[in-house]
Amino acid sequence: MYSSLPDPLLLAVPNASAGRDEAVAAEIARALAPIGGSGVRLLDVHRDADHDRSVFTLAGRQGEIARALVRGARAAVERIDLRAQTGVHPRVGALDVAPVVYRDDAGRGAACAEALTAAALIAAELELPVFLYGDLATSEAHRERASLRAGGPEALAARIESGELRPDYGPARAHPSAGALLVTARAPLVAFNLELESDDLGLAREIAAALRESGGGFPGVRALGLALADRRRAQVSFNVHDHRAVALHELVAATRAWAPVACAELVGLAPAAAFEGFPADLPVRGFDPARHLLENALGSDSSHGEDQGKASPQASRHPGGHGPAPA
Repeated sequence: MYSSLPDPLLLAVPNASAGRDEAVAAEIARALAPIGGSGVRLLDVHRDADHDRSVFTLAGRQGEIARALVRGARAAVERIDLRAQTGVHPRVGALDVAPVVYRDDAGRGAACAEALTAAALIAAELELPVFLYGDLATSEAHRERASLRAGGPEALAARIESGELRPDYGPARAHPSAGALLVTARAPLVAFNLELESDDLGLAREIAAALRESGGGFPGVRALGLALADRRRAQVSFNVHDHRAVALHELVAATRAWAPVACAELVGLAPAAAFEGFPADLPVRGFDPARHLLENALGSDSSHGEDQGKASPQASRHPGGHGPAPA
């Protein structure tokens, strides 16, 4: 008899356009991973008032993740009105993006299938236009989130209405209060922010433009300069698409060459290897290696077969220390 392998463990990192209302973020979290047997684990919630955005990190098997994203999208559409949203982070949807993440090539097919399933179900149930981006993009116009978000929800609605953009799923019109949803399947990326000691937004934007790939900077790096009114600082916000190609300490050093950096911030989870060589003198707000290093957060689920059931070693409290080896 043939024995079937278990479905690969997948992650999902849905981003909701609600970071100021703790109750709304909590309701979406409960919808994504309800208590009582959904099979999905909620690993982390990162809520940011300046961005007015909450980032949820989930772990589950194929079949479980798609259902969780449908529940989360339903809760976001019911509770978030983009017309009242004023966060500094670019967005086009109440549930703005919903990437399904594979941890290695063995899980890529399952992640792609789960992302497509979630996109189709969400579009059909909620009458929400869904665009596939990244590696799932069906046209170059859909590949980059920044291109789809250009001008915000109102601009995207106009581009859909004019026929310039056509959703991959759902109606050819933006939802009046919930906008649209962007979906992909991808490998892990690291969302990482650096707060400058200055509140100079122009400086933050200049640094971001110089360091992102499209400006001739680091490969696979996306960057924005943002103003944090609540903290009275400017921020350089990074997405690092391949932490093996660009380590976080390189971005810290490059940013420090432009301006003093007050602190760092990890959004969601990251592989331990991303923090190799991280400077010990730079504080990371709220960082807890047990929760925020991917290998530790997944525990016994982070292994790939013969070592299942063994707990990952604990990392040091500062990300610059030597944590567990990446799985």
